[in-house]
Amino acid sequence: MTITERLDPALRHLADARADLSPAVLGAVRDSLNQRRGEAARTLDTIGVEIEQRTVPSGSGDSIEVRIYRGGPPPSPAVIYCHAGAFVLGNLDTDHRQCIEYARRGRCTVISADYRLAPEHPFPAALDDVAAVLEWTVRCSAELGIDAGAVAVAGSSAGGALAAGVAARAVAGDAAPVVFQMLHQPVLDDRPSPSKEECSTTPGFDSEAVRWMWEHYLAGAPVTPEAAPGRRSDLTGLPGALITCSELDPLRDEAIDYALRLQWAGVSTELHLFPGTCHGFDALVPEWETSARLFEMQGAALRRALLR
Repeated sequence: MTITERLDPALRHLADARADLSPAVLGAVRDSLNQRRGEAARTLDTIGVEIEQRTVPSGSGDSIEVRIYRGGPPPSPAVIYCHAGAFVLGNLDTDHRQCIEYARRGRCTVISADYRLAPEHPFPAALDDVAAVLEWTVRCSAELGIDAGAVAVAGSSAGGALAAGVAARAVAGDAAPVVFQMLHQPVLDDRPSPSKEECSTTPGFDSEAVRWMWEHYLAGAPVTPEAAPGRRSDLTGLPGALITCSELDPLRDEAIDYALRLQWAGVSTELHLFPGTCHGFDALVPEWETSARLFEMQGAALRRALLR
């Protein structure tokens, strides 16, 4: 069967969509995505969720914009959220819908970080920014109305790598503690895999986009487990996880491998693969019943992990 035939009928209109991350068009791709997601963000229903924007100091001397979504009464659990975008795309509007869903369904406060992007700011700039947001959240928890003992990290795609990386820093004592990690279609490993070989023409994200993503993010530096969490040899002690992924996605196998290795390390882990889906389906068709099922699964996981 072709990739198009394997796609769920609800996604087949996306069969020819490609993510071109080559340097010649990266600026135009950024502008187009920002415009589309910005327009979508302005139309969303935010009933039940209070939203505000803040500026957070960073270790680099710059500042980081964050958007705070309050979906539960204080002191509420908190989720530090890292948006998708292959490390090179996106802003606070990129996953605005997802943050609303998590705050509302998880009855928690979601703090979305507008981290620095590659190639202008290669690894570890984005990871350092997310860690700085985590530290600020815990330090200012009383002012923010947050339970500092119930903080999770979450991310989609490249944001999943950042969430997993901050969770690893927390275990090592290099970041504030986190109690849960929620990774959707995460970037975790730069190495070859069957899904990367298989998904050379998949919509949303394909193996060529993966290649450009790592080239931009690493900027010629050697790969380390901090940049690619799937390279970590010891996953013992990491916080419990929900990992969700798509069948027709070059990142599929690294998500499955990471979930299995977490389980083998004694970490409570839930793994779900959505058949017939492509990378980013929840952002591309958020009203689809499968996207709604994903949002409910994620909200339920946050409630179980954070509401005590």
